[in-house]
Amino acid sequence: MELRLLVTFEKVADVLSFTRAAADLGYAQSSVTGQIRSLETSLGVDLFERLGSRIRLTEAGERLLPYARRMTELAEEARAAVASAGDPEGTIAVGTMESLTSYRLPPLLEYFHHRYPKVRLTLRPTLGDATRQALRQGTYDVGFLMEPDTEHEGLETEVLAPEPLVLVAGPGHPLSGRTGLTSADLAAAHLVGTEPGCPYRDLFEAELREWAPPFMEFGTIEATKRGVTSGLGVALLPRVAVAEELASGTLVALDWEAPFTLFTQLAWRRGKRLPAHVRLFVEQARRLVSEQSRPA
Repeated sequence: MELRLLVTFEKVADVLSFTRAAADLGYAQSSVTGQIRSLETSLGVDLFERLGSRIRLTEAGERLLPYARRMTELAEEARAAVASAGDPEGTIAVGTMESLTSYRLPPLLEYFHHRYPKVRLTLRPTLGDATRQALRQGTYDVGFLMEPDTEHEGLETEVLAPEPLVLVAGPGHPLSGRTGLTSADLAAAHLVGTEPGCPYRDLFEAELREWAPPFMEFGTIEATKRGVTSGLGVALLPRVAVAEELASGTLVALDWEAPFTLFTQLAWRRGKRLPAHVRLFVEQARRLVSEQSRPA
């Protein structure tokens, strides 16, 4: 079996589309189709079922996929080992979310930019479920998660730090001077937040579902902060995302403690052989993100 055919097979299996696989690999669609047919001919089995405009793996394709992954990863590891005398190099596809990209990752990104210029980081903005799926499929090399659970099916996970959350409001908000707030006290408050799928938004909404306070969706953290500053409501956000506003007094922390804890994590597919430059990224993420999250 030729390695290039296995690489193409793995990509088609990941995205379940000849057209998208061709675009990702830089081939014509006819080349991808021809390579898959060549691989099927050499093995004497069909690897995909053609269902009109859709495809899916056959049982033989399902059995081949883990071997294809191991062989392509081993080839990448061998290539990296041969080139290890020089500076680390390669591309790392990183799944992440806005709050981590903007407020946790800058020291890590700056470190790699200056220290390892031959390592190219490609940041893919996705939320938890989408990030986990992309990791299992091999679309991402590593992914940052902010979740209450620290074990995920099919993934290896490195817990970097707990992620403190804070309920914030504008200085003039009626709840800003009250102490010992309970979830029931928020029933009359207007909630402001990011998009669905954001872990702290979803958990916050679930906690207050009994009282169903009105919710205004702003999408991004920056827009959410502006809405709260303008007096439109209260928002639950990572403390790191509002540290400057709390220090300046444009936002105030309300005396309410979230009944759940989130952890910032780095994950990759279980059993995946991480190339040297990806292992280096994991090591530095562990060091820099953990150090940054420690209280001063």
